[in-house]
Amino acid sequence: MTLSSTTPPPGPGAPPRDAGVGMVVIGRNEGARLVRCLQACVREGGPVVYVDSGSTDGSPDAARRLGAAVVALDMAIPFTAARARNEGFAALMRQHPGTARVQFLDGDCELAAGWLAAANAFLDGHPEIAAVCGRRLERFPEASVYNRLCDIEWNTPVGEALACGGDVLIRSQPLAAAGGYRDDLIAGEEPELCVRLRAAGWKIWRLGHDMTWHDAAMTRWMQWWRRNVRSGHAFAEGAALHGAPPERHFVAQTRRAIVWGGVLPLLLLVATLAWWPLAWLWLVYPLQWLRVALKLRRAGQPIPWTQSAFFLQGRFAEAAGALRFWWGRTTERRSAIIEYK
Repeated sequence: MTLSSTTPPPGPGAPPRDAGVGMVVIGRNEGARLVRCLQACVREGGPVVYVDSGSTDGSPDAARRLGAAVVALDMAIPFTAARARNEGFAALMRQHPGTARVQFLDGDCELAAGWLAAANAFLDGHPEIAAVCGRRLERFPEASVYNRLCDIEWNTPVGEALACGGDVLIRSQPLAAAGGYRDDLIAGEEPELCVRLRAAGWKIWRLGHDMTWHDAAMTRWMQWWRRNVRSGHAFAEGAALHGAPPERHFVAQTRRAIVWGGVLPLLLLVATLAWWPLAWLWLVYPLQWLRVALKLRRAGQPIPWTQSAFFLQGRFAEAAGALRFWWGRTTERRSAIIEYK
């Protein structure tokens, strides 16, 4: 989907019509979380577009009752969040062609009070910034260790960033000029878009302001595992797209996953089967757990020992995701979306 051909930016010096902020929310079967999300959006006063991907819980009707324009995705086409965001953006620009900025949101998130005011003020003073994000907070971090890990993961450094996440305030003009998100990516579409925006001369920024409340709703180990498989797929595909210098997009992450989650355990297994006294070499994993835990502890992370243990487990899931991408590429069969809830 090429957005630049359907939503051209205003001409130089021409004030855009309906200039302001629109909101695009994507979701499926989010229930009460979607209602909470849309209510927060409506309170901001701008146009809201909700993109539904085959909900069976009445989400489209709930969105219409709250005043959102609803776009129903054609589910005969393989779903991706990237396609949902693109179609929502296209619908927003058709209905409000002068919208200068778009706040993208996942349907399980809720805007934090004051976020849009702070983010808009920042963009007003920094014309070189294409997209700005803030602190995503987990709504129920104590509900499970997996939710807690998500909350820690969201807390990225403030300042210039390489990428944003699914929740982001972005200028319409550079988004359209870049052609939007890549429809065919099943994961990692936001960092990939940011690679292209930065290549075009734009910058990405993260503010210290609270941006959204998120509800991961992860209560089972398998959900966490699948989320990491999806990350591994995104790493491998991102490296395949933009891994060449100088960007080296996701190359280090892919290499790390393959080494710790694939090559090293295979070599250790072969060595142990060949001569069982070499089984002591498996100590490399507890030593790596200890090294990373101490590093996290020095950095002031709240649960360093737990984080390190899950990081180490996650390498195996990421390796599985990377292999899934490479297998699909070799067989010319694209992977279906990897969902964890």
